[in-house]
Amino acid sequence: MVEKTGSILTVREDVKVFDCTIRDGGLVNNYHFTDAFVQAHYNACVDAGIDYMEIGKNVSPTIMSEEEYGCWNFCKEDDVRRIVGENNTNLKIAVMADVGRTLKEEIIPKEDSVVDMIRVATYIHQLPGAIELIEDAHAKGYETTCNIMAISKSFDDELDQVLETLSHTNVDIIYIADSFGSFYPEQINKLTDKYLTVAKASGKSVGIHAHNNLQLAYANTLEAMMYGTSYLDVTACGFGRGAGNCPSELLLGFLKNPKYKLMPVLKFIEENMIELEKELDWGYSVPYMLTGKLNEHPRPAMKARDEKDTNYRQFYRNLLEEYS
Repeated sequence: MVEKTGSILTVREDVKVFDCTIRDGGLVNNYHFTDAFVQAHYNACVDAGIDYMEIGKNVSPTIMSEEEYGCWNFCKEDDVRRIVGENNTNLKIAVMADVGRTLKEEIIPKEDSVVDMIRVATYIHQLPGAIELIEDAHAKGYETTCNIMAISKSFDDELDQVLETLSHTNVDIIYIADSFGSFYPEQINKLTDKYLTVAKASGKSVGIHAHNNLQLAYANTLEAMMYGTSYLDVTACGFGRGAGNCPSELLLGFLKNPKYKLMPVLKFIEENMIELEKELDWGYSVPYMLTGKLNEHPRPAMKARDEKDTNYRQFYRNLLEEYS
């Protein structure tokens, strides 16, 4: 993002583009990506000047089946290195830890890993477990984030308590996660102010991970950035669970920082995403819009999409009855 200081144009050095294509997109196909696909995506991120690439999750294979899920659900060190080598680039590599599915005992020290950041995803009731993972990862030398999910279902005082608790931990970045794609820009504005007030006082940064149920992922990402959020999550073609995420090509096309290049992302989309769109279902649709409107998990919409159910009025009636 470019800012004008007097008559001089400068860029916001704190803004980081964070690509989640493999991790969030892996929720659509159980992480069954070919090495060629992941390699092409890594190359695109490097060439585009993207700051972070989330290559998957580090779930324990003792908890989830390696037969059912591809290797990017587990991100073993050898698998990551098979793609990035020693990663002698400016791109940083991240993985996501799920509370209850990631075992801290299986996380190797940063000095032995090509991974730079561990992002901890947690619901509010799992916060003690999240803090345990965060502190362990920090002690092992990793950058860390806390992605607090489903905050649209929390009460203000509850979220305030969570943020206050996190302010006393070693987490580096606290994420606004619009898990259900239900927030509007004015709500993102208020949340950004709330998160930044806590983060700045404790030397932390804020990120945003937006879903596109109401076709507002891009708008909400820009809103958060304009008011001070630094870490901006994107995916190629908005590829991600359900309605998907803020498209990387949209954000890179908006940012005026010359370090970011749009062409490598367009090349990746041409050569990889067009065919994938024929095989997998994600992105805005009426069922996802309706679950977003009602601030509910997109699970019923995912089922409707799988069953090719286009009786939208009955679908909406069923939602209203279930959640009334």
